[in-house]
Amino acid sequence: MKDQSDRHAAGRVLLIGAGPGDPELMTIKALRALQSADVVVHDRLVSPEIMALIPRDTRRIDVGKLPNFHKIPQDAINALLVDLAREGLTVARLKGGDPLIFGRGSEEAEALRAAGLPVTYIPGITSAQGAAASTGVPLTHRGLSSGVRYVTGHRACDAALDLDWASLASEDTTLVVYMGVSNIAEIALQLMRHGMPAHLPVLAVSAATTPREIRLLSCLGRIGTDMAAARFAAPVLFVIGHVAGMYLAIAAADAALCDGAGMATYA
Repeated sequence: MKDQSDRHAAGRVLLIGAGPGDPELMTIKALRALQSADVVVHDRLVSPEIMALIPRDTRRIDVGKLPNFHKIPQDAINALLVDLAREGLTVARLKGGDPLIFGRGSEEAEALRAAGLPVTYIPGITSAQGAAASTGVPLTHRGLSSGVRYVTGHRACDAALDLDWASLASEDTTLVVYMGVSNIAEIALQLMRHGMPAHLPVLAVSAATTPREIRLLSCLGRIGTDMAAARFAAPVLFVIGHVAGMYLAIAAADAALCDGAGMATYA
């Protein structure tokens, strides 16, 4: 923690991406920021391995959200960041993945800038990239997928999903769904209604890149049923598209090369 004499009259907020969970996938800049901050305001899904990198005497404030329960509303989080910075503190706002990809980092930055406070972004590896690296399943692959799209499978206040289904239902593109556990059955149904085949592969990955990682290979026609039975713990990412069908061959090849050592659990 910094000495009081090192603080400026007005503090600052660092919007930090913690990455998908493996602490070795954090950037050096993110690690330095965590270890020099006066206070860390963190989300629920930041992995315990990354939380362990924060110095013991650094103040921590948990503002994490649970499904159907936000113990600290977003407006209150914004106000908290403003208040802490106005105390002259260096505030590390720690988010899983990247703060600018479904992380509401831009909303917090808007509030801080409106208050006349400086904001610095420190990007993190987003969960889709982490899951791709961990499972070996690419997000794009020649002949299978010419592009990738990220969408959120959850709406604020549990509002109905209003995604552009016709646009998303393209077999030529990999579709990655964040925060979609509770709505994956509806998402699959809508995609099939708009032209995606029921046999299209879907790979679900829980806690990607961490020791708790679990994977499940399914298809659009049964992913809702399979996920209801699997009961994966958040965070869960869904990779929908032909690239997901590469998973079994990749997993078998990796297992043969390393004789199963260090492999994650496969569902």
